[in-house]
Amino acid sequence: MKHKDGKPNFHLDKSSRKFPVALMFVVLCGFSFYLGGIFCSEKHKFEVKNVPLAAPHAKEPAVGPLQIKSTAFSECSNDYQDYTPCTDPKRWKKYGSHRLSFLERHCPPAFERKECLIPPPAGYKPPIRWPRGRDECWYRNVPYDWINKEKSNQNWLRKQGEKFLFPGGGTMFPKGVSAYVDLMVDLIPEMKDGTVRTAIDTGCGVASWGGDLLDRGILTVSLAPRDNHEAQVQFALERGIPAILGIISTQRLPFPSSSFDMAHCSRCLIPWTEFGGIYLLEIHRILRPGGFWVLSGPPVNYESHWRGWNTTVEEQRSDYEKLQELLTSICFKLYDKKDDIDVWQKLPDNSCYKRLSNPGVYPPKCDDSLEPDSAWYTTLRSCVVVPNPKFKKTVLGSVPKWPERLHIAPERIGDVHGGSASAFKHDDGKWKVRAKHYKKLLQAIGTDKIRNVMDMNTVYGGFAAAVIDDPLWVMNVVSSYAANTLPVVFDRGLIGTYHDWCEAFSTYPRTYDLLHLDGLFTAESHRCDTKYVLLEMDRILRPSGYAIIRESSYFVDAVATVAKGMRWGCRKENTKYGVEKEKILICQKKLWYSSSSDSI
Repeated sequence: MKHKDGKPNFHLDKSSRKFPVALMFVVLCGFSFYLGGIFCSEKHKFEVKNVPLAAPHAKEPAVGPLQIKSTAFSECSNDYQDYTPCTDPKRWKKYGSHRLSFLERHCPPAFERKECLIPPPAGYKPPIRWPRGRDECWYRNVPYDWINKEKSNQNWLRKQGEKFLFPGGGTMFPKGVSAYVDLMVDLIPEMKDGTVRTAIDTGCGVASWGGDLLDRGILTVSLAPRDNHEAQVQFALERGIPAILGIISTQRLPFPSSSFDMAHCSRCLIPWTEFGGIYLLEIHRILRPGGFWVLSGPPVNYESHWRGWNTTVEEQRSDYEKLQELLTSICFKLYDKKDDIDVWQKLPDNSCYKRLSNPGVYPPKCDDSLEPDSAWYTTLRSCVVVPNPKFKKTVLGSVPKWPERLHIAPERIGDVHGGSASAFKHDDGKWKVRAKHYKKLLQAIGTDKIRNVMDMNTVYGGFAAAVIDDPLWVMNVVSSYAANTLPVVFDRGLIGTYHDWCEAFSTYPRTYDLLHLDGLFTAESHRCDTKYVLLEMDRILRPSGYAIIRESSYFVDAVATVAKGMRWGCRKENTKYGVEKEKILICQKKLWYSSSSDSI
């Protein structure tokens, strides 16, 4: 029967409701008793054994250490001795030749990653120590004499017995690099009073220009692409001169805007006026306001040299006029010139850029859709990056002179989340204490045993600043996924680059004496496989080189396990204040040679 609204209506009297309820109660009690008996008789099937209970005052962390199974890595075959995974000549045919884009970074997919150890060349020896090593290196360490044969008349380098010698010659400085730089200093007095501190050399050759500037207090990033024969960057790093693999092609260079005080091209063969001047626009982006761009070689002084450039005087005149027009249009002015050197200065104020907003002006002002500091796989654009007008002290001449600028909080620290002058000062002081402790743990720091150093995940460059008086240089690396602190690094007169440690670094094998990292695995392990990061560290570390790994206790033992499989010797040390949740691994890579030409 139903109500008029359609819902069922059951008519049960009181006596009919009592029996079912009582019966259900009895059945449920009996079923519970039965289940309890089964559980008691079978309880051994559900026990969790060997789990110690924590004592009331236990100090064990909530999360135990990471466990990684020990693995002994095999040797790569001998033809991988100069392997650069993301700039591998064996893969170039897969990529286009437009603007030489095949020379840019193209990393292998995960399934092609090598899980073997890169062998040194036969006859490899520990590099000649600085400063003698700047002028000579062992031939067997970089056994490529193509440059020696092709550039013998220009005195780039010379093979003599078991060594390469570097006389300091170059295409545009036949009298030697020092005479060339002396002329440049006459044109730019700011190079000798601490105003100019950081520089970039595009198409660096064997980095003789950057090597000479080190004695003048100027720190240079020498840049050249990977190629089949010349190994320019490998020569530079073997000599102890800062260098990195790279090319201005279709992607931005891995540096923030307004980074360098000076940029240099000595017959670097970059077609500056082609493709809408896009290569010079990138130099404009990374050069700080008031910075200098120095060019020697075509088309400078074309009146004297055009016959040697396989061209006509009319063509060179036209190229030079195009270059002048382009530079003027993007707010450069001719600063000075003499003989084969032109010096242009990026204007220090922003008044010139106002006209770039006018319709039809080329190149136009960049819109606000792309961060000026975005520089990791960021496509080059044919527009002018206008310096941020709020940063008055990033202008060359307003930045404190070297070495005072090293310990003064840069203006751009205010753009870093949580950044401030007090945070900078705290970081600076912290690293002074830590570096002093490191030198007690690793006495090679400060000696001629360590020259090329990388801080793999710096914040403000504190470690590099703390060891500034030692005979070494530091490449400061800021993760492309971390807060953008690299402008602060450059503003204080240091050098660095963006990088993603899930990929290989842009350098040859065996190019660093010391790798330092502080919490890299803690920060990046959710993205990057610890094993592959350590194998990359092994690739770029020189035999007998060192690693200082400052990590949480969660990672440190796992890292030590992998390191053992890479033939590293490691010891665990306490931090300065003996904090249990953080430890330091001091590791040294062993020198070994390939056991067989048939290694995999």
